[in-house]
Amino acid sequence: MAGYGAAVHTGGVSNGDTVAVIGCGGVGNAAIAGASLSGARRVIAVDIDDAKLDAATRFGATDTVNSRGTNPVEAVRELTGGFGANVVIDAVGRPETYTQGFYMRDLAGVLVQVGVPDPEMRIDLPLIDLFSRGGALKSSWYGDCLPSRDFPVLVDLHLSRKLDLEAFVSETITLDEVEAAFAKMQRGEVLRSVVVL
Repeated sequence: MAGYGAAVHTGGVSNGDTVAVIGCGGVGNAAIAGASLSGARRVIAVDIDDAKLDAATRFGATDTVNSRGTNPVEAVRELTGGFGANVVIDAVGRPETYTQGFYMRDLAGVLVQVGVPDPEMRIDLPLIDLFSRGGALKSSWYGDCLPSRDFPVLVDLHLSRKLDLEAFVSETITLDEVEAAFAKMQRGEVLRSVVVL
């Protein structure tokens, strides 16, 4: 819900937009799916893991950028004809990814932070860049979603085969396996582990 809402509600992705999503875990892939379902013309997935980038294409990414060996800002600008993305969604929540997102959006673009940062993290941007680049900087708390409004929408999208919710489940686990599942999530090995009782 958080990633989907970050694209649909906070970012306001609409038909024909170009979108970049930084971080292709569960939240990032949900943002990719939301952007794709909203009619984005181009959805660029950015991550450091090729397996996650491959998975992102199944959720609707049209292009992928492995930022481990490539400057992601330059790559997104190249993919968008030099302009940058209309909407950039930071699903990582680190100062480095936020700064990348800030500079990979177009001059009137929206940067949405949905990745949750550590409370000690700080960001340092030149004030003149904040002023001269325009656009909007937004945070997205749980995708600005209202469960009573949005859960039925997601269910309808799933039932009409437009949104594959099962694709977000990497594994089913027992309650005794929760700690190991958290460790896998922190290492980026799974999208979602679902406890089955």
